[in-house]
Amino acid sequence: MTPDPVTADPAQLARRALFGFILTFIAARAVVLLIMSHRMPNLYFFLRGTHVHHLNYGIFLLAGVGAYLLFRVRGAPGLRLAALAYGIAMALTFDEFGMWLNLGGSYWQRASVDAIIVVAAVLGLVAFASAIRSFESRHVRAFIALLIALIAFGVVLYDTSVHIGRLEGPRLEALELSSSP
Repeated sequence: MTPDPVTADPAQLARRALFGFILTFIAARAVVLLIMSHRMPNLYFFLRGTHVHHLNYGIFLLAGVGAYLLFRVRGAPGLRLAALAYGIAMALTFDEFGMWLNLGGSYWQRASVDAIIVVAAVLGLVAFASAIRSFESRHVRAFIALLIALIAFGVVLYDTSVHIGRLEGPRLEALELSSSP
C-alpha cells in the first residue's frame, strides 16, 4: 500500500514519534544527572525563584503540536515534523510523570520510569502493528518465544530495578537536594 502524497503512513509517523521520545528521554535524564552531579552547568530555568520543570516545556510543545496539526499542517512533511515534535514533547512531559501525578516529590520517582515504558510500548505497538499483521506461522512461533523471553527479562529487570532503587534511591534524592538553589 503506497501512502497518499498528501498524507503519511501512520506507522512511519509512530516510528518517528518513538525515535524522538526515546532520544529525548535519554537526553533529559542524562542532562539532569550531569547537572545534579555538578559535571555540567546548571541549565535549569527559574522564574522568580521557582524551578520550571521540563514537563512544562513538554506541555507547551504538545499544545503547539496540536495547534499546528489543527490549523497549519498540509502534507506528509508537516506530519513527519509534527510526529517528531510530538515524541519529544511526550518524553519531556512523561519523564516527570511522578511529579505531576503526586504534585511534587523527587525527580527520581518510579512512576515516571513506569510511565515512560508504557508510552514507549504504546508508540512501539502503533509503529510496528502493520508488520505484525503479515506474520506467517513461523513468525508467530518466534514472536511467542521472544515474548516469553521479554517477559522473563522484564521480571528480572523489575526485580533488579527495585534492588537498585533501594541502594541508589537515597543517594539520588540526596544529590537532588544538594543541587537545589
